[in-house]
Amino acid sequence: MTKYLDLIAMAAFACAVLFCPGVQAAETDATNLVVKLGFDQFPVENTCDGADVSPAIEVQGLNASSLAIIVDDMDAPSGTFTHWVIWNIPPIDVIPGGIARSGTIADPFPARQGTNDFGEIGYAGPCPPSGKPHRYFFRAYGLDGMLDLSAGASAADLQTAIEGHVLQKGEALASYGI
Repeated sequence: MTKYLDLIAMAAFACAVLFCPGVQAAETDATNLVVKLGFDQFPVENTCDGADVSPAIEVQGLNASSLAIIVDDMDAPSGTFTHWVIWNIPPIDVIPGGIARSGTIADPFPARQGTNDFGEIGYAGPCPPSGKPHRYFFRAYGLDGMLDLSAGASAADLQTAIEGHVLQKGEALASYGI
């Protein structure tokens, strides 16, 4: 009987360790966000061939204290190329298009923006070389609070800062190329 109880205790412990998420936020425990752009191919106005303004982004299912977004081109000749880094967005359902290119913004909501791989602060749209269209991933992270990260930070800085704070995540994909 003792062997039987020991086996049950071991199985319960293994189940708790393997299948029960911890209380602390961690990426492995993240629930899904639904991220919608309203397009599969970038409109010209959101690229370097147009006005180069940030697109509107809809985030559904956000149940977190703040939101962070990183936009990357995964097909750039030099490897991953970051087009936008923005964080400390309050919980909202729609990030409107045309966000100002400033490290700290107050309108239409307060947030901070980082430096993209063009070396500029804020959004810089797709501008791939001619040839095969590139894929752009909009990754959204629901966080357990606002981050103490200075404006102008890189995507790598933001990814380090969000470690242990991600409650939810989701992504959308769009392409662009001529």
